[in-house]
Amino acid sequence: MNSPIPPGQVIWLTGLSGAGKSTLSELVSAKFRKQNISLVQLDGDALRSGLNRDLGFSHEDRAENLRRSAEIARFLSDQGILVVASFISPMATQRAMIRQIVGVAYKEVYIQCSVEAAIARDPKGLYKRAQDGEIKNFTGVQSSYEPPVNPELIVNTERESAVACSQKIFNLIYA
Repeated sequence: MNSPIPPGQVIWLTGLSGAGKSTLSELVSAKFRKQNISLVQLDGDALRSGLNRDLGFSHEDRAENLRRSAEIARFLSDQGILVVASFISPMATQRAMIRQIVGVAYKEVYIQCSVEAAIARDPKGLYKRAQDGEIKNFTGVQSSYEPPVNPELIVNTERESAVACSQKIFNLIYA
């Protein structure tokens, strides 16, 4: 059994749509729950269907979506709650803002996956819809993704299994 985790950590999973953020969030969260460690999962899609449903996908709206989400993560971490957050968070400036809001509890994990592999996976059909013009400003099609320069961890979902990647993320909490 691992030693007790520091309270209030925020594991921020960033990467393209289809890179595996939600899958890894589920696997990592299940590992913590097996150790009776309570946590909160924050997911970009889930927050956009409720709290952030008033926001679109313009640069400004994306920044506001991430600001609100970071404030929630900080609030929870300040209460000693472990947070696993899954957001594309495509721009370096956005991730810097998130890091500033969350503070020392923030641990950035880059879920590395090529656009080609993400398009091939396309679990929600979003890339096809973006390529067909149904979705505007979609990251990886019309909008760019700036890979993190100094994340606390990089996992590559093209080269490693989801289980292996989730174990690395799980271990990050104890680092």
